[in-house]
Amino acid sequence: MKEKITKYFALIIVFGLFSCGDESVPKPKGHLSLEYPNAKYETLKTNCAYQFDVNKSGQIKDKNCSFEINYPKMKATIYLTHKSVDNNINDLLRDAQKLTYEHVIKADDILEQPFINDKKKVYGMFYQVGGNAATNAQFYATDSTKNFITGSVYFYAKPNFDSILPAAKYLQDDMRRIMETLEWK
Repeated sequence: MKEKITKYFALIIVFGLFSCGDESVPKPKGHLSLEYPNAKYETLKTNCAYQFDVNKSGQIKDKNCSFEINYPKMKATIYLTHKSVDNNINDLLRDAQKLTYEHVIKADDILEQPFINDKKKVYGMFYQVGGNAATNAQFYATDSTKNFITGSVYFYAKPNFDSILPAAKYLQDDMRRIMETLEWK
């Protein structure tokens, strides 16, 4: 009987040694979870010909009434460029539209959304660029007589729309807020 127990015990040890291997176990699918704080806005009062609401989490650099709003956690920047209208509104509009449509090579689609605020005399277009383009949102706004502003967002990484989607959405909302609160002085 002791021999049978010893044989069974030996068999269990042998099976135990050979049963442990480097088998790979597939990991369950997961999704990257990026969460950003709720946006809190304040009016950026400037000595420029315009003002607008800006997200408090952005770091602002003023360069002769053209602004860079940097978001270090998202590795992105919103660029705002101001130009004076001097009988060149058609050229400015053409350049702004050309800038957007240069991304058509990498973009899956470009959604145009007109913007009109007669009360504040702000007229423009918001472009939502889908796909792996260098920018996923751009806009222009003008009073059509004195001021013209373009805005675009760029990330400091190779574009991969799926992985930057939460940050892209967050910054698109900030850009819409800038455009919607834009006021000429």
